[in-house]
Amino acid sequence: MSSSVLARYLDPEVLSRVAGRGIEPRGLVMGNLAGAHRSPASGFAVEFAGHREYVPGDDPKHIDWRVYFTRDKYFIKQYEMETNFTCHLLLDISSSMRYGEGDEQKLLYASRMATVLGHSIVRQSDKVSLATFDTHIRGHIRPSNSMHQVVKMTQHLDEVEAIEKTNLAQCLSELAERMQRREIVMIFSDFFGELESLEAAIQRLRFSKHEVVLFQVMHHDELYFDMDGMIRFVGLEAAEQFLAQPEDLRAAYLEAVGAFNKQLEEISLRNGCDHVLVDTREDMASMFADYLNKRMRMPRR
Repeated sequence: MSSSVLARYLDPEVLSRVAGRGIEPRGLVMGNLAGAHRSPASGFAVEFAGHREYVPGDDPKHIDWRVYFTRDKYFIKQYEMETNFTCHLLLDISSSMRYGEGDEQKLLYASRMATVLGHSIVRQSDKVSLATFDTHIRGHIRPSNSMHQVVKMTQHLDEVEAIEKTNLAQCLSELAERMQRREIVMIFSDFFGELESLEAAIQRLRFSKHEVVLFQVMHHDELYFDMDGMIRFVGLEAAEQFLAQPEDLRAAYLEAVGAFNKQLEEISLRNGCDHVLVDTREDMASMFADYLNKRMRMPRR
């Protein structure tokens, strides 16, 4: 694959800002390799976690002799195991994500976000997968911690077409069935649709102990509606269009968008998810720096 395709999705400045911070799971994770993140399992590894009573068959070298001399009973030292984590990147490629031009197009911006995060996760030897969806799941790249995974991701992203409507809740539920427990799920979408059914899908993910991050990707026009003059509005997921003066619609539109975003934020809070509202006019490096700094200050779950 040509380097120009990689360059389309990977900005060196953004990569350096993300890689300098790293991405850590906020809860205990399950993995199948030795790594740098805490597992809910206990064993004999790095960080001391506590004691349990000795049972026949335990290795005597793990007996805590200081406790034996004070309590006259055998106890085994236990430690937190460290493991790798898997992060699933789920990208909405429905027609509404086509809005915007150039670098501010929502789908391109979200694709670049996913690629940068995927590169950073693989670089720290953790696994990443990518799934694209609209009414159905259109592509799925299985988890891997190989750097070639990033190449496969960009190849797929360069081929997607945003031409269908979206069925976010159904696709999330279907993808949840393919995941193990205690992983990270990052969703990139504008989340336009029925939020009640979306919440049910998020609850399905949280029931399996996944950490869920909602990256709500919106164009500056959608957030502020600061347009002037007579404009023809054309539906991206419906065959409707009309002429209107934006100033006649602005107040009602902003009220509706504000209520929608507030409802999505409340769903995130109720279900213990991160919600990140992204303006595609915003510098991506600064956006990631702000989020990752905030993430590092959050307590582990």
